[in-house]
Amino acid sequence: MATGKVRYWAAARQAAGVAEESFEAATLAELMTKITHDRAELARVVSRSSFLVDGSPVGKRAHDTVVLADGATVEVLPPFAGG
Repeated sequence: MATGKVRYWAAARQAAGVAEESFEAATLAELMTKITHDRAELARVVSRSSFLVDGSPVGKRAHDTVVLADGATVEVLPPFAGG
């Protein structure tokens, strides 16, 4: 089980009510389950978001295959409007 921090950007920050928080999770899937528990608006935003783990894009990889290292930083990037 890894510990680290999750950073929220734009609409994710608004839905979470914080800019960042600590986590304890082994995979990105487990982290998403934990951070969205009892947070319906954050769950909605996260379902449309992309993610960076230690600066690397997760892309289309299944979240249960993305193993988190101890001290990892996970960034939640909701879709951005504009051009």
